[in-house]
Amino acid sequence: MVKQKYLDKAEVLIEALPYIQRFNRKIIVVKYGGSAMVDEELKRSVIQDVVLLKLVGFKPVIVHGGGKEISRWVNKVGKEPQFINGLRVTDEETMEIAEMVLGKVNKELVTLVESLGVKAVGISGKDGALLTVDKKYSQGQDIGFVGNITAVNPKILYDLLEKDFLPIVCPIGLDDNFQTYNINADDAACAIAKSMNAEKLAFLTDIEGVYKDPKDPDSLISKLFVNEAKELISQGNVGGGMIPKLQNCIDAIEDGVSRVHILDGRIKHCLLLEIFTDKGIGTAILRKEGIQYYDVQ
Repeated sequence: MVKQKYLDKAEVLIEALPYIQRFNRKIIVVKYGGSAMVDEELKRSVIQDVVLLKLVGFKPVIVHGGGKEISRWVNKVGKEPQFINGLRVTDEETMEIAEMVLGKVNKELVTLVESLGVKAVGISGKDGALLTVDKKYSQGQDIGFVGNITAVNPKILYDLLEKDFLPIVCPIGLDDNFQTYNINADDAACAIAKSMNAEKLAFLTDIEGVYKDPKDPDSLISKLFVNEAKELISQGNVGGGMIPKLQNCIDAIEDGVSRVHILDGRIKHCLLLEIFTDKGIGTAILRKEGIQYYDVQ
């Protein structure tokens, strides 16, 4: 008689089938950051997930940060990392360090993807005029070379996907005078997902998802519609750090992205669990009532 554990594995594969069918050849943007970038085991787990998505027919694009690594290198040169309203103050020297570190992180991810048998290409927002920016201010304060995205030209990403490469993007952009700027990775992922009309945008974070009550760990919301997300923000029921992320999610969906997922990157294989199972493990944000994870609209 067939052992139950093998039958259970078959059930998992069958549960994944409608999702694989629904999202075959669709673009999914993964914003990769937080603890999942620091812990080597988690890093490999995330990249395994993305590689699997590609091999079953998705078209993934990774957009990564590197804030903790940038801060480490800023400390190494004897500077103290500075933040205003959660945004890194980026003077000329810090900008140089940030670009160096993000380039290093980018190629490490390319190497990891290629070690798993998929061809990857690492680029920054400078390449192919992917990300054009102007200077960003934080509540009127000058924070240096921090960019606000004004235009996205996704042609280079489409070209790479067409040639069967997995694009890995680091959030550096140029302004109209070809000055280099650092960009918040959440903003970059959101802008790229909108410009490509991505089917999914997934944020890997250091929290489990969105809570009805941030103080109650049992109040995790597994499925959230745009109108409900707006209510959470207006009613003040969202923790301060989640507000810009949730607003990015709302903006992405209103600009054409079908679904946005906020996931706990500290959980191994969180991407697969969220995308290929009926209940998921994070928060899925959808456009309107009546939409299911694998509905057409």
